[in-house]
Amino acid sequence: MADRGASALSLPDDWPAHPDPILALNRMGSFDWDLDSGLFHMDARAHEIFDIRPEEYDGDPASLGMRVPPNEAIRLDALVAQAIKDGSENYGAYFRMRLRGGDLRWTHTQGYIRRDGTGRPRRIVGIVRDATDELDDLAARRDEDTPDEARRDQTNVVQLTTAALAHARTVQDVIDVLKDTQGLTHLGATSLVMGLVEAGRIRLIAEGPEGSFVPGTLVTRIDEPYPMSEVVRTLTPRFIESPDEFARGYPVLWPHLTDLKITSAAYLPLIVQARPIGAMGLLYSDRRGFTPEERNILVALGSSIAQSLQRAMFYEQEKDIAQGLQEAMLPRTIPSVPGVDVAVRYRAATIGGSLGRDIGGDWYDLIPLPGGAPSGGGRVGAVIGDVQGHDTHAAAVMGQLRIVLRAYAAEGHTPATVMARASGFLHELDTDRFATCLYAEVDLATGVVQVVRAGHIDPLLRAPDGSCRRVEVPGGLPLGLSAEFGSLEYPVGTIELDPGHTLLLCTDGLVEQPGADLDDGMLALAASISAGPADVRGLADRLIEVAEERGGDDDVALLLLRRRGPDGTHTGNRLQQHVAPGDPEALSEARHMIRAAVRAWGARDRSDEIELVADELITNALMHTEGAAIVTLRALTGGERRLRVEVEDSSSALPRRREAGESGVSGRGLMLVDLLADVWGVEARGGGKCVWCEFAVAPSP
Repeated sequence: MADRGASALSLPDDWPAHPDPILALNRMGSFDWDLDSGLFHMDARAHEIFDIRPEEYDGDPASLGMRVPPNEAIRLDALVAQAIKDGSENYGAYFRMRLRGGDLRWTHTQGYIRRDGTGRPRRIVGIVRDATDELDDLAARRDEDTPDEARRDQTNVVQLTTAALAHARTVQDVIDVLKDTQGLTHLGATSLVMGLVEAGRIRLIAEGPEGSFVPGTLVTRIDEPYPMSEVVRTLTPRFIESPDEFARGYPVLWPHLTDLKITSAAYLPLIVQARPIGAMGLLYSDRRGFTPEERNILVALGSSIAQSLQRAMFYEQEKDIAQGLQEAMLPRTIPSVPGVDVAVRYRAATIGGSLGRDIGGDWYDLIPLPGGAPSGGGRVGAVIGDVQGHDTHAAAVMGQLRIVLRAYAAEGHTPATVMARASGFLHELDTDRFATCLYAEVDLATGVVQVVRAGHIDPLLRAPDGSCRRVEVPGGLPLGLSAEFGSLEYPVGTIELDPGHTLLLCTDGLVEQPGADLDDGMLALAASISAGPADVRGLADRLIEVAEERGGDDDVALLLLRRRGPDGTHTGNRLQQHVAPGDPEALSEARHMIRAAVRAWGARDRSDEIELVADELITNALMHTEGAAIVTLRALTGGERRLRVEVEDSSSALPRRREAGESGVSGRGLMLVDLLADVWGVEARGGGKCVWCEFAVAPSP
């Protein structure tokens, strides 16, 4: 959001809009949202509807977060963003709001989007009103033709719960909706338990109130004497109408529940297409027995919840597949290039539609190039690109385009030729997709960067003092389109990358924001870069965090390349050893390298600790991953003198610290690292990871 203080003078002359008296007569509140400054003005009636005092509200829409539950806020943000994006003039929505006392109340809002002559949205003027009576009247009218009171109750409960579940995307979302205080109130239950069927067993995913977990029930067999196992076996609900019936039917489980004061329970199979996917239990502390109508309500609820769970499970499965495909298409590792620090990151899109396919065509790559001065680190090509679309086809095209562009660059072609040939290749593919791309060829000996831009956003450059600026580079048409229109001449721009400077390449998902143009987004990104950490990896993490906080429906690819300065913390010695699995000689050489270097670098007093930790990290990498390990030893200078050990592998699975059993031979590795190293951590390296640790050593004499 733009800084309100800096934008106050740009407010429209007629802001805020004055509410029509007829709105007050109809108990409606009004608001006026200036999208340029971010100010969200509400009249007195709107303050009453949001149950917020004037002194509690500062004009920032984020201040309303105390009243709008997170799930509702996400839904409203998505609705407004979509209306702005697709050019709509207005929008409307019902949402729940939490009052000061904690109760939830239905509210309705309607907004009119005002745009300037260019079509850019400038303001949203609208109303809010209490919709409780309206929805109650609507429910009453709907039920007038139904004489059976129990059937009306059933309809209301099922509809309310189904409406709440409609916005649940993941299994945890489903659980959160049902365990929410209001959700349990609709169900009339005190607490809820739920399990999913996996490989012939039931895995508990919701364990009821705090302190109610029963040991041994996290994963149970379907043939065990528990009520959830019974309903999965029989596909029939189990209604327990008294404590005595519970104790008689389930003597193993009941002793663990006596402190909860349970008086009755309903266990329901969750069935989809005649197949049980799980079971749920509703526990009551204020009722005994179930009428036929109440049983019908719960059976109907079980069906609705089963459908929501199945949808959530499909979403998570598809998301895992999509992310796996995306990771397979991106580089598995980023090469270590002497003279530069490199960080790459990828954030998947968060699209609610498309069956939850959180996948896109963004990519990055770093390519060692032939030629260059050996003493200066040679030459390297940095690539960032974005294939049109958010689906598996976009990812497949991206994978092919990345490989081809890498091949053209590695052959030694000029940047303009690399881009032209890549455009021709994409044009010849059987696809209607185009791609934006930026290719930067860096000569590390001189710091000269040659940049070619194909419809992509400009790069940014950060100086050692933290200042950051956008570097405007001449560009051509996107890949595919330039070949289509016979315009394959790409201009080449030049950037001087001085020691200590950082070059940042990214896709538009890191820049674009609802209601803001590209220039504003680039300014906001430059400000985030200036305020971020000096270390490229820390800065990359921070920028991805900013993208996560802002949300958005586009994926993000990011590449940062920092040319090391003569006085930085990397002027010390550096040794590296490649250790292949099943190669005892390479492992022995790595141990010898570490032992000799530690003593040669004046760290003899900590040699045993360093050798032991390094050996543990190397062994873990070889045992728990399928590829080789790359061992790097660095002597870091500048400030406190430190020795850093890095072990890189091709697996993205993070190491887990766990307690070893009394007779266990594994599980102590990270405990040992944590005990002996001064600091340690894990960082992503392309498709793999790097586990590192540092040791403070005495200054050189």
